Amino acid sequence: MPDKNMIVNYLYTAADAVYRDFNSKLIPNIDKGKIIGVRTPVLRAMARDMAKSGVYKDFVHEFPHKYFEENQLHAFIISGFRDFDSAVRAVDEFLACVDNWATCDQMSPKVFAKNTDKLLPYIKKWLRSKHVYTVRFAVLCLMRYYMNANFDTKYADMVLGIKSDEYYVNMMRAWYFATAAAKHFDLVYPYFERLDSWTRARAIQKAIESYRVSPEHKVKLRALRGNL
Repeated sequence: MPDKNMIVNYLYTAADAVYRDFNSKLIPNIDKGKIIGVRTPVLRAMARDMAKSGVYKDFVHEFPHKYFEENQLHAFIISGFRDFDSAVRAVDEFLACVDNWATCDQMSPKVFAKNTDKLLPYIKKWLRSKHVYTVRFAVLCLMRYYMNANFDTKYADMVLGIKSDEYYVNMMRAWYFATAAAKHFDLVYPYFERLDSWTRARAIQKAIESYRVSPEHKVKLRALRGNL
């Protein structure tokens, strides 16, 4: 099996300096020296190849990683796990090492969608974390997997109840409520009035920009924004 040095060397062969500079502006909290500059489709393909060949097994147990792209590979690999228990255990172990919004948001095990009852206790645990991206990921899971026929205001209560000064947590909360407004407007509109002013303003803006929110509902949100 290839060691981490071999994997990093391969990543450098796929590096794009222009893309590295572009990406570093999108994730400013990551030292530019830790970004190699490998495009996402290349990383996804590499993750699939590693999963098929089995060479991922050592890699996903040897972290924290040094480079952003290693974290991306890790996220893509465990997102492909087909067994729920293996996937949630791998995510739970890795979350503490996630240090940017991109890795957080691109980690999306499909098996979670079919196991929402089993996933919920983990989400509740992650919401209690003091780690920014663990909390962000928990809200993201509530948005991804509990927003359709299984939506319940108890999930919106969980997101409303988060108290944080962290930008990346509150932007995800705003995204959650903007998405909920598109799907369950009457149920979630009262939550907009109860959000802290910073998150509320951004949730309203995101909802107004969404083509999935009806013109009538946008009028109500604009009125609420005008009353802030």
